[in-house]
Amino acid sequence: MDIIGAILWPIKWAIELILVSFHWLFTSIGMDPDAGATWVLAIVGLVVVVRAALIPVFVRQIKSQRKMLEIAPELKKIQDKYKGKKDQFSREAMSRETMELYRRTGSNPLSSCLPLLLQMPIFFGLFSVLNDVAVKQGAAGVGPMNAELAQSFYNASLFGVAPLHTTFVQAMNANPPQVSVMVIAMTMVVLMTASQFITQLQIVSKNMSEETKASPAFRQQRILLYILPLVFAFSGFTFPLGVMFYWLVSNFWTMGQQFIVIRNMPTPGSQAAKDREERLARRGKLPKGTPEVIEIEEPKPAQRVQPVSKNRAKKSGKKK
Repeated sequence: MDIIGAILWPIKWAIELILVSFHWLFTSIGMDPDAGATWVLAIVGLVVVVRAALIPVFVRQIKSQRKMLEIAPELKKIQDKYKGKKDQFSREAMSRETMELYRRTGSNPLSSCLPLLLQMPIFFGLFSVLNDVAVKQGAAGVGPMNAELAQSFYNASLFGVAPLHTTFVQAMNANPPQVSVMVIAMTMVVLMTASQFITQLQIVSKNMSEETKASPAFRQQRILLYILPLVFAFSGFTFPLGVMFYWLVSNFWTMGQQFIVIRNMPTPGSQAAKDREERLARRGKLPKGTPEVIEIEEPKPAQRVQPVSKNRAKKSGKKK
């Protein structure tokens, strides 16, 4: 066993346990154990378990991002202090002061990538499980997936026409080409790309303050807005349909989770925060600490009283 195989072994064992458990659950309620829908739902169950386990990491990510926004002015001061200085001493001093700021405030610029980094071993573990099923053609896995279940997983097809272990490239090179597999794979790649783009777009357009939009972090987010969907577009064609389905469902989870967070816990000063305050104001429930705005009618200027001259007073007296 190579080093990568040794690292992935416990992950593959856990993935097989979750897949087999959900397969047993859906089979016990009457679903066909060999149907593609049963194994697809087992993959959905795997996504739910993994993403639910990562919720604390996601909450930590949000808190760290808030801290990064709070220290943005101090970080800019450090950058301005060493602006134009390219000597080694200045670069080291700038790096040292930046790291000290991160340590003092408990912030981490890499926290936004943490959920994705933690998911990558799961992703590659599932890829390895499906690849083993395809290469070994139904041989037993490393854990609870025995030969019978592995054979069932190998024969499972999405919508009854697209085997879960097949890739777009394999379907294209088949003789004759498996058009149904290619259409399903292309549809999933488009949905994966679109969901990733929408997730990044709602962060960039709604959940960033004006200060952040003027910082280098905003430019990085703008780059990710276009680069990440391209990664899905090009790499998706080489992954088995089962792995792509896991990726697609995970993307939908991320998109929904991000929508809920932006709606209910937006970044202070962002457009999403202003929208939330307006919604709460319409309901009469302003956020805690937000001063209630009371419209006060501007007083009308007092009418100036014209002084009455003595002559006019006398004339008025005579008329009476």
